[in-house]
Amino acid sequence: MKVKVINKSRHALPEYETAQSAGLDLRANIDEPIVLGSLERALIPTGLFIELPVGYEAQIRPRSGLAIKYGISLVNSPGTIDSDYRGEIKVIVINLSKEPFTITDGERICQMVISRHERIEWEKTNELEQTIRGAGGFGHTGI
Repeated sequence: MKVKVINKSRHALPEYETAQSAGLDLRANIDEPIVLGSLERALIPTGLFIELPVGYEAQIRPRSGLAIKYGISLVNSPGTIDSDYRGEIKVIVINLSKEPFTITDGERICQMVISRHERIEWEKTNELEQTIRGAGGFGHTGI
């Protein structure tokens, strides 16, 4: 699939790190370092603008390395970029650790996965088909 992109950052376009990678790492595009204290969040620009085909979304997800090593995640994970959005991709990063974390220009802050989606039409009913699970949820299969 081809996706149109405008790159206003100082960095190369995102690339897949391995042949089977699902996500592309996005980089911070900032003029000066941003220090996030414990539980602080910031909106980090990437300098990227994309045009997705209709029927697709871009999901913005945390990077597992930043999460396990530094407690860095995304507030709205996964974030969704709709196919009709044309603004700059910006990422809401949060520091869930007790230590300050510094984001520098060019740092890989998240990953982006492109995914197909469907639109639904509601079909009102008074009954749903029964299943073995039924209404069980939120830990009903174990501790």
